[in-house]
Amino acid sequence: MPRGYGWVVFVVLAIAASMASGCKQQTEGDTSKPAEQGTIEEAARLQPASWGTIKLLHAYQGVFLASQPAPSDFEQAAKNGIRTVVNLRHDHEISEFDEKQIVSDLGLDYVHLPWNGPEELTDEVFDEARRILNTTARPALMHCGSANRVGALWLPWRVLDGGLSVEEALAEARTVGLRTPAYEAKARDYIERRRTDDG
Repeated sequence: MPRGYGWVVFVVLAIAASMASGCKQQTEGDTSKPAEQGTIEEAARLQPASWGTIKLLHAYQGVFLASQPAPSDFEQAAKNGIRTVVNLRHDHEISEFDEKQIVSDLGLDYVHLPWNGPEELTDEVFDEARRILNTTARPALMHCGSANRVGALWLPWRVLDGGLSVEEALAEARTVGLRTPAYEAKARDYIERRRTDDG
């Protein structure tokens, strides 16, 4: 072995290890980076996102969970790949603009599943929300006014269709926006009854 050869090998290996470490850190950093405004990312886990004027927004596997978007936010959605908008609010709750018309004019699919209050949060609403989340064209944006209702529907879907425990799904739902105890109670009851029916 020529003199100094061992030192050269050491240096080369050290540089390679450093580069590999840097690549790993960059990859790991990318997976935890929030979805930036103007991007559509297939997040492998629930993560915060920032988009236009939307106050509360999270993303998971092509589904964006949001508080009320403004008309300009829907325009941004269309430009950046959103295919479906799911609105959980009654028409009379949005007096400033015609959401269905705006979304349709942008060429997006519009799905309306209106409900508000515990008395309107029925099994049929939970069933339909699960169907929508399982079959709708993605990327999709689901919203209500504050993301409270979105979180309520997220809870049973993540348990019954996503395989999470109730506590894991509840943590996600609260992160999304769930804050009404009556919604949580109805979601828990629905989960238990559907588990019994399926069993």
